[in-house]
Amino acid sequence: MMTGNTAAAWAARLADVDYVPAYPITPQTEIIETIAKWTSEGVMKAKLIQLESEHSMLTAAGTASLTGARVFTATSSQGLLYGFEMLYSIAGWRAPIVLVNVSRGVAAPITLEPDHNDVLAARDSGFMQFHAETCQEVLDLILIAYRVSEDKQIMLPSIVNMDGFYLSFTREPVRLPSPKTVADFLPPYEAFKPFRANTSVVKGPPVLGGHIYTYFKYNLHESMNRALAVFEKAAEEYRHLTERDLRLCEGFMLEDAEYVLVMTNSFTTAGRKAVKLLRERNIPAGLLKITVVRPFPKKQIVDALRNRKAVAVFDQNISLGLGGILYNEIAGTLYHAKNRPETILSVVGGLGGKYIALEEFETIFDLLIHPEKIDSTEPVFLFRKDELRDVEKALKLAGCGGWFG
Repeated sequence: MMTGNTAAAWAARLADVDYVPAYPITPQTEIIETIAKWTSEGVMKAKLIQLESEHSMLTAAGTASLTGARVFTATSSQGLLYGFEMLYSIAGWRAPIVLVNVSRGVAAPITLEPDHNDVLAARDSGFMQFHAETCQEVLDLILIAYRVSEDKQIMLPSIVNMDGFYLSFTREPVRLPSPKTVADFLPPYEAFKPFRANTSVVKGPPVLGGHIYTYFKYNLHESMNRALAVFEKAAEEYRHLTERDLRLCEGFMLEDAEYVLVMTNSFTTAGRKAVKLLRERNIPAGLLKITVVRPFPKKQIVDALRNRKAVAVFDQNISLGLGGILYNEIAGTLYHAKNRPETILSVVGGLGGKYIALEEFETIFDLLIHPEKIDSTEPVFLFRKDELRDVEKALKLAGCGGWFG
């Protein structure tokens, strides 16, 4: 039994990383504390350094990778945003680091619990994104992320995302692969033309014209697209070694489902429970979990969702003034698909870690079965009456006099 944070630390240890630049932030801190303990005891050979900020941490991570070091680091929420400038640089340098993001809602107001606005803000940076449902997947996806990132066809950094508190501090059964198994799966990292004192190497080119800039951006795009096949090959080998099955996206009770809920990250477990209960009532419900968010597995999503009556995309995020981020990406993906679902519903919930009760999942499927009840062009916000009463009570106590706006 171990927390998601401990599973992440074990993945870094098993991957035999060389360098861990760090800066603490809740709920990521336990990852760094665990690695610090191991390095001080000599059971983990990595060099751990605490920097003065997340920006410095990510700068150190990217430059160390360019010298040939296998690099691991972790952050969360405001920390990811603090170092945001460096995400684009690291991807442009083709430095294949692995960064764990422990998702936490972004201020203001402040919360310590999760939603995905922090990690999805980075979806266009050039970092690949792998999203974990369980503590076991945290470990497995980090190892696969190194394999994919360091592939010579790819050479791009990765973010492995887990939900703060729901995974980071929650103990679940986790099976550790043996060091030999990991060594067989993950070969030593070989940097492409690494920095050396006696050789001139260009990694960060100066100001360039638009046509050269476009060429390099297109090259990043093509490398990202190639990562889909590289992930599938790596996952197949990992499945053979560990008997654990990870896919770009994963169906649950999907074979004959007419109404499908699309989800990602830890709340997917609650969605599975809801689908099972609805099946017991003879409602043909199913679920599609998205594991790889970048590159976006468009073909696999289309294949999984075609010929369904209705689909609801559950977003634990919000693009203010638009709605759910993944909903808009999936709706765009399905736009040209033959036999696409008649209804594609946007549902926003779980912001700041707000618990989603079974009756809320039941409401989602009821709206899929009866789309005439709502304007399906607008997102549905999940919020229960008892929660609204609590908010109104708190506003009254604070002297706000009622709902803002």
